Amino acid sequence: MADPTPAHALDPAPGPEDAKLATLARATRARTQAPAGAAVRDLDGRTYAAADVALASLHVGALDLAVAMAVSSGARGLEAALVVADALPDVGAVRDLAGAGVPVFRADTAGTVVEGTLT
Repeated sequence: MADPTPAHALDPAPGPEDAKLATLARATRARTQAPAGAAVRDLDGRTYAAADVALASLHVGALDLAVAMAVSSGARGLEAALVVADALPDVGAVRDLAGAGVPVFRADTAGTVVEGTLT
């Protein structure tokens, strides 16, 4: 994984469509009271939001689950991803679906993007 970069220094910088991802990720996290929420946008502009899942027999991170939801809905790539969490998680699943150069942002609980990386 690439080193996280402060959001203001990331190229491309977060845009208006990424603010929508923050809203979705925050809402999903709040609704489920999970430690993290994530949202991704596919190449057609469709969005998928997920929260961490922690069951006795299943543990899936929010970002991985959002990517899985996109794949299971027929997405062939991603434009961007955003996670609301204490730390930027591994972005391997995003890279697997989207390839290199896709922005993955991390926002705080207020929805402010605080860092990001490129796959």
